[in-house]
Amino acid sequence: MYKIPLFDLNYDEQEEKAVIETLRSRWISMGPKVIEFEDKFKTALGSLYAVALSSCTASLHLALKALGVKEGDEIICPSLTFVATVNAIRYQGAKPVFCDIKSYEDLTIDPLQIERAITKKTKGIVVMHYAGFACDMTEIMSIAKNRNLFVVEDACHGILSEYKRNKLGTIGDVGCFSFFANKNLSTGEGGMAITNSVELYEKMKVYRSHGMTSLSYDRAKGHTTEYDVIELGYNYRMDDIRASLGLVQLGKLYNDILKRQNVRKMYLERLADVDGIIIPFTNRTEFSANYIFVIVLKNSTSYKRDKVRSYLAEKGIQTSVHYPAVHKFSIYRNSSFNLPFTEYISDNVITLPMYSRLTSENIDYICENIKEAI
Repeated sequence: MYKIPLFDLNYDEQEEKAVIETLRSRWISMGPKVIEFEDKFKTALGSLYAVALSSCTASLHLALKALGVKEGDEIICPSLTFVATVNAIRYQGAKPVFCDIKSYEDLTIDPLQIERAITKKTKGIVVMHYAGFACDMTEIMSIAKNRNLFVVEDACHGILSEYKRNKLGTIGDVGCFSFFANKNLSTGEGGMAITNSVELYEKMKVYRSHGMTSLSYDRAKGHTTEYDVIELGYNYRMDDIRASLGLVQLGKLYNDILKRQNVRKMYLERLADVDGIIIPFTNRTEFSANYIFVIVLKNSTSYKRDKVRSYLAEKGIQTSVHYPAVHKFSIYRNSSFNLPFTEYISDNVITLPMYSRLTSENIDYICENIKEAI
């Protein structure tokens, strides 16, 4: 066990009570709790529609399917992301076209690279808001509008994060969120797709449950007795147990993020004088979920990075890497893309512990050991 883990789940007796109440209701699959969770989530983000799903991977997949992505299409995306962002493109038979990030200080996809990557086959753009900090959505949305492309936002890192007073996930055509075990809002597994398009909403609702026109809950409550299957759909439903957890977590989220902001502030203060590192997004001031906190080693290699991580592990500090470059994975390696910033970050980034319960003493201990390791 680590003295300071990478992440600490923000759960207490409220989540226990919510699950027990759902179990005692005798309805545990998709039902009233999912409906309530969708309603409160879309309200919190200022979106018109929300579709609760089994994962963010499902959210990304259904977004691309609803937007009409098909075999032979090209979808522009980052390589510095979790592989699910890219896999969802392949699910539809489309080709991911990888773009580099802006710089060592800004780990989001570069609009200039997006512009250069567009061809006659380009159908849309998938962006990922890294660590809870927004991509340059003004430029990206301008490119998309001028080229008649859709934009899907992978906002897994950015629940409640803002860009020019808009919540991340509400700027493009569809916003996709994850409620995986280590996210700010956690239900173990689960995801959400949000949109302001009734057409996309209706399509994703049908796709998530086998292409059926009604749900088991509707039929059990007598709202309908029959159903048709009108699309080739999937079993991507969220259940009421997870939705009950999501409702409690959503209620805690804003205060949790405020505490995370303080943790980030402490990191910035204590690491400001360390010459051997870069801290991305240092000058960002807009409201951020602060999902993770990363540092980048200067003039380094993956070997040196791993030595630093090993040193921290010996001191009881858990770290991670967000992320290995997707275009370097075996399944995507035959793709020839020149992404120097992404490749350097992938080899030299270290994800430090980030959660609301971290104390000033914890941050002191982490930062002192980073300085010693470097």
